[in-house]
Amino acid sequence: MKWMIVTDSSCDLKSLDTGSDEIGFDTVPFVMNIQDQEFIDDLTLDVPQMVDAMEAAETSHSACPSPAAWEALFQKADHIIAMTISSRLSGSYNSAMVGKSMALEGHPDKQIEVIDSLSTGPKLVMMAQRASQMLREQVPFEEVCDSCKTLAASARTIFTLSSFHNLVQNGRVSKIAGFLAGKLGIRVIGVGSPEGEIQLKELMRGEQRTLKKILKDMEENGYAGADMAISHCMNEPMALTLKDMIQNKWREAKVQILPTRGLDSYYAERSGLIICYPNAPA
Repeated sequence: MKWMIVTDSSCDLKSLDTGSDEIGFDTVPFVMNIQDQEFIDDLTLDVPQMVDAMEAAETSHSACPSPAAWEALFQKADHIIAMTISSRLSGSYNSAMVGKSMALEGHPDKQIEVIDSLSTGPKLVMMAQRASQMLREQVPFEEVCDSCKTLAASARTIFTLSSFHNLVQNGRVSKIAGFLAGKLGIRVIGVGSPEGEIQLKELMRGEQRTLKKILKDMEENGYAGADMAISHCMNEPMALTLKDMIQNKWREAKVQILPTRGLDSYYAERSGLIICYPNAPA
């Protein structure tokens, strides 16, 4: 195979129709260790079962893909574009860079680019789809990589969660945030910072108020109807409601809705939404 698009499983795509036998797609799985159970974030993972298990567990943590796992996929093509969850949230990016060095030791002529998405979930979906389209159009490798980096830097991630338990437990946000979300029965709205960190934005009570606030965020940050994506953890009705609200305001908007895979389900938890939209020409 000539070309390969590789992501870690923070990308909520399970497959990608590249339109060419010359372009492949695959993901490297995270692993969620929940109490005494191990959940591998591959295509066979039963996400609802995992969510049930983590809600009943006292302890859990996630583990990023190993360098060897990345290297194994880097061996499958001559030109590889790899995309990872934000390096501020996980060691996956560093692991991929080690895997790149390992692959190049034996095959120095390979082209391997590892891109930090500065986010998770739907942003990686958008990046992978852009890379696939550009490669299908035979755009040069370097230009494809540059375009994906531009998308990573310019697209905005906003999310709303009803529980921050796992984010708190794994040190991603403060214990205060977890208390507010878990004890007061409110939804928390957060955003991804330009550096790829989690920033809490507002506390909201009620689904409609939360969705209206997300719409306001999109308007204030220059969204104009470009292709975007919404990932949800077992909350398709809320995702569809947001999609309708977006398309009522921006008639031409193309909004993808995807269920979260294991890693994003672990951190978004039940009913969480993660939204990514271009807030500037990209």
